[in-house]
Amino acid sequence: MNADDFPTPDVDVDSVAPESLKDRIDAGEDVTILDTRMQSDYEEWRIDGENVTSINVPYFEFLEDEIDDDVLDRIPDDREVTVLCAKGGASEYVAGTLAERGYDVDHLEDGMNGWASIYEAVEVERYDGAGTLLQYQRPSSGCLGYLLYDDGEAAIIDPLRAFTDRYLDDADELGVELNYAIDTHIHADHISGVRDLDAEGVEGVIPEAAVDRGVTYADELTTAADSDTFAVGDATVETVYTPGHTTGMTSYLVDESLLATGDGLFVESVARPDLEEGDEGAPDAARLLYESLQERVLTLPDDTLIGGAHFSDAAVPADDGTYTAPIGELVEEMDALTMDEDDFVDLILSDMPPRPANYEDIIATNLGQNAVDDDEAFTLELGPNNCAASQDSLAGD
Repeated sequence: MNADDFPTPDVDVDSVAPESLKDRIDAGEDVTILDTRMQSDYEEWRIDGENVTSINVPYFEFLEDEIDDDVLDRIPDDREVTVLCAKGGASEYVAGTLAERGYDVDHLEDGMNGWASIYEAVEVERYDGAGTLLQYQRPSSGCLGYLLYDDGEAAIIDPLRAFTDRYLDDADELGVELNYAIDTHIHADHISGVRDLDAEGVEGVIPEAAVDRGVTYADELTTAADSDTFAVGDATVETVYTPGHTTGMTSYLVDESLLATGDGLFVESVARPDLEEGDEGAPDAARLLYESLQERVLTLPDDTLIGGAHFSDAAVPADDGTYTAPIGELVEEMDALTMDEDDFVDLILSDMPPRPANYEDIIATNLGQNAVDDDEAFTLELGPNNCAASQDSLAGD
């Protein structure tokens, strides 16, 4: 049943903007959510949090004139409940049927699609290089990106196609020219925005080491080799080749202060090694990842900040609200970073989460082998990223 097929409720139902719901959750307010998507969709991806009570009752349970008492008994009648669905149509209908029965309800505007449209920019306060560094955060999928700007120039690292206009608008608002759009690797969980930004006059940059995976548009963009540098005002962005998650995985050292590690190292985990070569190639990729971490990342000064391309529910933000942490702190807290090679490989292969939804189609799209429009691209990347190894087994207690 499509969202447009649901009748308009006979009672007025308030809608809540996704940003407002997130503000309530971030403020520590107790929030109760009735998620009316199918159970399989709910189990794969939902709004969660320590102060969030989430209930799953699929919308079809509310289509009968007489709703089962067992269904109604699952929904609290002593507090406000926010109803959500995939796109907003079913949730408005369900909220209306509950409001008619005396429940205090509203519904999430545009559903989980609206939630996936939230994209926040937070300044990395501990960054001490030239200029200013912002971290973009997409809470629905945990995707992170970085905007560096200084002296009228700017660069974006790991941009998302869905937010191409946002980057350009932000640059205009800051009074800077967006010069570079840089990818760390061929992503498996979201559609890259590098080519779309390049089409808007921004210089698109992809790792030279990623081209051999089958990139069809390499001749149209700039390729970054190990130790290449890009000037952004008085700041310098240096290319650091760090294979493991993929053969082309490349980090970028932002003015010797923050290493944008893509999917190589996160503040709560390390990369999973199976998304390029599958289970068969994962052991060799894990050893390559170990070498990259030990020789290219952990040899940097302890106060160098790490900023990955993702965060998970296990990640704890820093005091400034960003998902960044100094290398020295990660070494103290993450057991995987102090293991010998064999133990490291055994650990990260032992308990990997499910692969990201639609990851093969997303990779093909990012390679340029699969053409999709904006709506298809947005739908492909809905859901959790799952680009890290199991967080619970990597961080020490």
